[in-house]
Amino acid sequence: MEFFRSIKIKTQDQNIQDALTIENLELMSNELFVIGNQNKTEADIGGIWGEFTLTRNLIRGGLRFALVECPNALTWTITTGFQPNPDAIIIHLTINRQQQEEAFIEEIEAFLDDHSHCLQQIFLGNIRLKSK
Repeated sequence: MEFFRSIKIKTQDQNIQDALTIENLELMSNELFVIGNQNKTEADIGGIWGEFTLTRNLIRGGLRFALVECPNALTWTITTGFQPNPDAIIIHLTINRQQQEEAFIEEIEAFLDDHSHCLQQIFLGNIRLKSK
């Protein structure tokens, strides 16, 4: 299954990569938090779905985050600069199932709504990020 959110803010992929670090994870979502070891590319996190290793990878146009041990292979990208909406930030979340329980889908939708709101506040300059 796949899910999308569009944030109508023009930015550059480098700005996404610079701002959305593991160090700033808790500013990017109210539903994820670091619980253990962390470095620039991964962290032990907790959240609404349990405890996982979160990975962060630079990709063309932005970033990819993944929950390594997630049985649904949940991953999401945050990118900009691509058609059909190159002047927006796009969040694209996927799981490796074609169908899923409605409660889990509702949790994904709530996560994306929260994540979108937090990212909008970051890129509007309303949230002060931790420095690199």
